[in-house]
Amino acid sequence: MNQALRHIGRSLAIALPVVLVLSGTLAVARVPWAGSSSDTQLLTASAEERQQAPEDLLRDRLILTLRQEDPSAALTGLQEAVTNDPSLAPHCAGIARALGRAAVEKYGSARRAQQHARPVCDTSFAAGVAQTG
Repeated sequence: MNQALRHIGRSLAIALPVVLVLSGTLAVARVPWAGSSSDTQLLTASAEERQQAPEDLLRDRLILTLRQEDPSAALTGLQEAVTNDPSLAPHCAGIARALGRAAVEKYGSARRAQQHARPVCDTSFAAGVAQTG
């Protein structure tokens, strides 16, 4: 009888840790550590926005406005942004050129894009149109 108890004890001493490790591994594998993919994408997007400079965020927002509305709305937004935040003034010309290129991309024609040109940041919008057209 003593020998049978020892045999059972040894078997449990070997089997129990294996069972515990496997059950723990399976439990950890089932936990959604990374969250859903949409949560991960939102976290990644917000982290990228925090890393972008204000002028880059403005440019991206205005290009979106240009695509959804028209270049005039985007140029108005640029003028208002520079007026409200003078620290954006050194970036105005670059943003206006990007808007000019985006306008040509939207309309497929430099001539049609040029119709929206206004003296925002001198003639940078027109320069962006000319570079693309």
